[in-house]
This record gives sequence, C-alpha cells and structure tokens, in this order.
Amino acid sequence: MPSGATKPTSAAQGFASEDFRGALGAFATGVTVVTTRGEEHPYGMTANAFSSVSLDPPLVLVCVKSFSEGADLIRENGVFAVNILAAEQEPLSRFFASKDRPRGRDAFGDIDHSTAASGSPVLGGAVGYLDCALNTSHEAGDHVIFIGEVLALDFSHEIEPLLFHGGGYRYFKDR
Repeated sequence: MPSGATKPTSAAQGFASEDFRGALGAFATGVTVVTTRGEEHPYGMTANAFSSVSLDPPLVLVCVKSFSEGADLIRENGVFAVNILAAEQEPLSRFFASKDRPRGRDAFGDIDHSTAASGSPVLGGAVGYLDCALNTSHEAGDHVIFIGEVLALDFSHEIEPLLFHGGGYRYFKDR
C-alpha cells in the first residue's frame, strides 16, 4: 500500500459487515473445539476457522479472537489440540461457544475427554483430533492466526462430522 494511503473499509467497498458475514456463511465448514492446557487448568472453545497449511512439515491453523482468554492461553501454553466434532456433538459445540460455561478447573468437569501428549484435552467421541505445538502466530484484523505443528493425531472416517452452514448446524448426507 502506498505511503499515506488508508486501508479500505467495508463501507468504502460497497458492502456492509452483515453482507460479508452472510457471504462467509455460504461456505460450509466443519466444527471444532480447540483446547489447550497450561499449568493452571484446561480450556476449550468452539471454532470453525480451521485449515490445513502444510503437509511437510504437518501444519494447521486456527483463528481465535484477539485479546480473548483462548488466544492468551494458547500463547502462554504454546500448545493446542483441534478436536473435529461428530454430528451428535452439537451440544458440545454449543457448550464451548457459551460465555456462561464453567471456567478454570471446572471447564471439563462433565466432559468425556482424555489428555493428548501436549497436555491439551482430547474430546471423546470426536471424528478426530490434531495435537499441536505452537509454531507461529500472526495478528490479522480482530483475530490471531495460530499455526501449529501437528505432533499426534487420530481420526475415523466412519464417524459423521458436524457441519456449519448459513448460520446453523448441518449434517452430512451421502447422495
């Protein structure tokens, strides 16, 4: 961008933020719960901004709201796991998206989970998980992009995934 130039805003681009959100909602995504654990306690949050980055080395990314508890804990802990939710785990997605969910030591009190090599919680019954060491992070708008190197993983192609599209949960159906 030339010196002195300003970044265009959505208003200058001719669309409202609601339109941008609607266009993004037209893209179907899987649903994940990103977890981490430090010395104090485990933490989890629902996220659908997840993607593969590289096969060699094995890298994935998750996008987390800047200045959130989740972003702070991933930075502090240097590890995270991406749990890919199964269709019947919509209640878990809603739980980890809720601002009213238990925090601290009670965060996983009634949740079926085990612990990955990194110490991050792995949810029972999920389609799969990727256990990651934080490789790098990048500030981008109102989010932080965390890139993790995958240390361990497990998955099943036999379990139906939970999907999100058009602002709601969807379920995979073979044609």
